[in-house]
Amino acid sequence: MHATASAHPAATRLKPAPVGNKGVLAAGCILLAWGALLTFLLASYKPDWRTPWPYLLLLLQTHLYTGLFITAHDAMHSVVSANKRLNDGLGTAAALLFAFNWFPRMLPKHHQHHRHVGTPDDPDFHDGRHPGFLPWLARFAWNYVTWWQVALMAATYNALKLFFPQANVIAFWMIPAILATVQLFFFGTYLPHRGEHTEHNPHKSRSQFRHHLWAFTSCYFFGYHYEHHDQPYLPWWRLWQAKEEAE
Repeated sequence: MHATASAHPAATRLKPAPVGNKGVLAAGCILLAWGALLTFLLASYKPDWRTPWPYLLLLLQTHLYTGLFITAHDAMHSVVSANKRLNDGLGTAAALLFAFNWFPRMLPKHHQHHRHVGTPDDPDFHDGRHPGFLPWLARFAWNYVTWWQVALMAATYNALKLFFPQANVIAFWMIPAILATVQLFFFGTYLPHRGEHTEHNPHKSRSQFRHHLWAFTSCYFFGYHYEHHDQPYLPWWRLWQAKEEAE
């Protein structure tokens, strides 16, 4: 499913709703599922790479890694919990588990992206009308990845391989984090923001075609990216509803 430009603002905006406990429940499920599956894959699983199962489990762990970042992202918009301490705590935990990202550092950059989307002041912006995927990805990584993250990842890798099979650590801890990073960039930055946007598109964003199963599988509905920029108060699990209203 490729992204398509949104020609007009969403026809009907969903009203903000009290966060309640749904955001905490969604965050908790993702955190627990990520931790439980990773523990199993590192400590107990003996992959037979001649079968499809380890590859499918690797992809499932990648999906849960993506969920960690989406949880941190929702916390940046204060839609995980109305309790600021709990909201920021869950966002910080999710960001740290995803390759030691630091929530307080990511927070202002993400809001800068929303305020200045598609301009030189946008930290996710890549200069040029038709930037290539790899140069943009390299600039994106350069802008967000810090040396201490790399050092912590290296230290954690060396610690984990003392207790678990090295192949499992690489396949189920390291590779899913890399794949999820590329997945988030591709569906959450590159496809929505690449190219030119009409003057009627104030968010300089486009959305995937409506296909809720694919939208969830690919990036927790963040392929509906125009809807996110248009209604940033919606948690990831309400974006499909915004897409329904827009069409």
